[in-house]
Amino acid sequence: MKEFVLLFRRPELKSPDFDSEKIKAYRKKWNDWLSGFPEEVKLSSTGFGLSEEGKVLKPSGVITDGPFVELKEKLGGLAIIKVDNLDEATTLAHGCPVLEIGGSVEIREAFLIKE
Repeated sequence: MKEFVLLFRRPELKSPDFDSEKIKAYRKKWNDWLSGFPEEVKLSSTGFGLSEEGKVLKPSGVITDGPFVELKEKLGGLAIIKVDNLDEATTLAHGCPVLEIGGSVEIREAFLIKE
C-alpha cells in the first residue's frame, strides 16, 4: 500500500452563508465521510483542519502574512490515507463534503525523502 495525501481546498466562506447550525451539519458530514472509509484504507489520521492564519516564508527570507491571501480558494485541511494506487485514492475523494460547497480535493502520493 502507498500513502496518499488528500488536500482539501475550499472557496472563501462568507459568515452569513455559514451560521453555527450549518457549520455543525457540515462538520458532521466530514466525520461521517471520514469514518465511512473501508477498514483497509487505514486512515493515517482523522483529517486535519487548517486555521485561517499563517505565515509564508519566501526563499529570500521575507515573511508575509499567509497563506496566499490573493487566492479565492483556501487550503482548508488534509488527510493521509493508505491505498494501493492513485485511482483508488481518487475514488475515495469523490464523496468529500468540500465538493458540495464548490471546493476541490487534490490527491497526491506521499513519500519519505531520504538522503
